[in-house]
Amino acid sequence: MRDRIERLTENLGQVIVGKSDAIRLVLVALLSGGHTLLEDVPGVGKTLLAKSLARSIDGKFQRIQCTPDLLPTDITGTNIWNPRTGEFEFLPGPVFANVVLADEINRATPRTQSALLEVMEEQQVTVDGNSRLVPTPFFVIATQNPVEYQGTFPLPEAQMDRFALSLSLGYPSETEELQMLERLQLGTISKDLQPCISLDEVKELQRLSAQVKVEASLQQYVLNLVRATREDEEITLGVSPRGTITLQRAAQALAFLDDRDYAIPDDVKYLAPHVLAHRMIPAGGRRARAIVDRLLNSVAIP
Repeated sequence: MRDRIERLTENLGQVIVGKSDAIRLVLVALLSGGHTLLEDVPGVGKTLLAKSLARSIDGKFQRIQCTPDLLPTDITGTNIWNPRTGEFEFLPGPVFANVVLADEINRATPRTQSALLEVMEEQQVTVDGNSRLVPTPFFVIATQNPVEYQGTFPLPEAQMDRFALSLSLGYPSETEELQMLERLQLGTISKDLQPCISLDEVKELQRLSAQVKVEASLQQYVLNLVRATREDEEITLGVSPRGTITLQRAAQALAFLDDRDYAIPDDVKYLAPHVLAHRMIPAGGRRARAIVDRLLNSVAIP
C-alpha cells in the first residue's frame, strides 16, 4: 500500500504549499482512526486542507461553521414531520460525512460542542433514542483561533481528549508564499484535485497501520511518559488513559507512513507534543508544550 500513501501525500501537496509536516500529522490522525484539532490564525489553509483531503480520498465533505446560535440538532440532524406519510423522518446533519470540518469550534456553545462527543468517539449519532452510524472512514478536523477569545467558549477537557492530535499550520515562508501566488496564477485550486485513493483503501490503510508491531519496552516508554504527566508538580490534570492508547496508535500510524512494520522511540518523541499537550492542564500559566519537552528529556528512552 506504499504507493497509495505516496499518491495521497503528493495530491495534498499540490494545493497545500510547504506544509509537509502538517500533512504528515493529519494523515497520522486519519490512519490511527482519530481526529485533529488545528489551532491557528485565520487564512493559513485549514479549510483548504480539509477539503483537499476529502477530495483526495473521494469522500463526502461537510463544513460546520460554529456560531453561538448553532444548535446540537444542526450538527447531528433531527426528526421532522412529513405530512404526506404522517410520520417523523430523520433529516441527517452534517456529521453524516467522511470528512467533517468544524470551523471555529470554540465559538459554539458548550451544549452544541457536546453534540460531537458521541460521534467522535463511537461514530454514531443518537437522536430521540435511535442510534445511527455515520459513514466510515469518519474524520473530524476542528479549528480554533488561539489568539481571538472574545465571544468564545473554551473546549472542556472531555472534548479536547477526543482529538488524537493538535497542531498548527503556521505562516508560510516567503518562498512558500510566493509559490502560492504562482499557483494561483496557474489556476491550481482544490476543486481541480482528483481522487487518488478510495474510501475502501483508506480503511485498509487504517487496518494495516493498526498491525504495526510495538515492542513491550516501547509500550513501557509510552506508559512512563503518560504517567509522568500525572505526577508532575507543574501539571494540574495529567493525560488520560485514552491519551496513552492514542499515543501508541499514532506511533503505529507514523511508522506505517514511514514504510516500517515496527514503531521506534523516535516515533513517540515526535508525536508526544501533538498527542499529549492539549490533554493536559498546566499549573500556574505554564506552557503545556514546554512541559512535554521537559518530560521527553527526563523519561528514560528504551
